[in-house]
Amino acid sequence: MRKIVVSEFVTLDGVAEEPGKWSFPFWSEEISKFKFDELFSSDALLLGRVTYQGFAAAWPSMTDDAGYAKRMNGFPKHVVSRTLEKLEWNNSHLIKGNFEKEVSKLKQLPGQDILVFGSGQLVNELMQHDLVDEYRFLVYPIILGNGKRLFSGANKATLKLAETKTFSSGVVLLRYQTSRK
Repeated sequence: MRKIVVSEFVTLDGVAEEPGKWSFPFWSEEISKFKFDELFSSDALLLGRVTYQGFAAAWPSMTDDAGYAKRMNGFPKHVVSRTLEKLEWNNSHLIKGNFEKEVSKLKQLPGQDILVFGSGQLVNELMQHDLVDEYRFLVYPIILGNGKRLFSGANKATLKLAETKTFSSGVVLLRYQTSRK
């Protein structure tokens, strides 16, 4: 069975909103390699509307020698939205209605991990339905004092620490697995 893996950039005070505005000063080759390996160990994305629209506006025009952009653009992208009617980005599939049932079906298909980037509202809904298998937080050594927190209104969850790694820029990877009952 495939795993749903939530991968997030988060500040020390839990802000996950618009990481492009605060994460770049801490970017390093180590983080780049981690994100590259993460992407290539998965074979699909699961995104909420806001993240999808931001990615769809940026990724189709991106290229790189390593193949990250080609992989992002070629991946199946499953988009959970109540309002979108049409998806323009290559290989994008709309999930409307009973997203819990549809995501559960995706998990049953053969393949690699399904990555969730950003998509804070979706992450909270996935969590409420016990659909997340693993969380990967890249915690950045910055406090913003305001902004949207990742787990606004989320249910209580007990997680099992699976890995920690400190990058030279001060960013810390915290990888947690869910504790199923």
